[in-house]
Amino acid sequence: MPEHNVERVLISESEIAERVEQLGSLLTEKYRGKNPLFICPLKGSVMFFADLLRKIKIPCEIDFMAVSSYNSNTVSSGEVKILKDLTCDIGGRYAVIVEDIIDTGNTLYELKNMLEKRNPASLEICTLLDKPSRRVKKLDPDYCGFTIPDLFVIGYGMDLDEEYRNLPYIGVYSNT
Repeated sequence: MPEHNVERVLISESEIAERVEQLGSLLTEKYRGKNPLFICPLKGSVMFFADLLRKIKIPCEIDFMAVSSYNSNTVSSGEVKILKDLTCDIGGRYAVIVEDIIDTGNTLYELKNMLEKRNPASLEICTLLDKPSRRVKKLDPDYCGFTIPDLFVIGYGMDLDEEYRNLPYIGVYSNT
């Protein structure tokens, strides 16, 4: 039975687990011998980040950032705020931003530009969800779990006003 305000399950818990396993294998092979730094933009990416890191079978490091562009809306405001910066230097490092969803691309575009100025050896993007129909900025992920249509989704870390993050699946939000 779907939760209140979940119109339907878009991606099931088992589909997520299978794709996270595949992405973990790809990243393991790509970064073998490179001690990559995985960057988690808080808060939405936490579930995906934790599950993905458990599937990466090489030495690596992690760090966190807090960025925001949504406030209390279901649509990105376009105004990017850095609320918490990295605690480590990424200069010369192989870095991967692990994102929950790329929508307009505004937030991630600004974040990537900011991090590129710190001279990493490489900077890639791994996203669980990609919504290219909404893209405003020229930005493509290097690794993508699922491409989805223009729907407002919740669950598996993604929220509406801090609710629904704990759903084990990705659902389509309905305000009815």
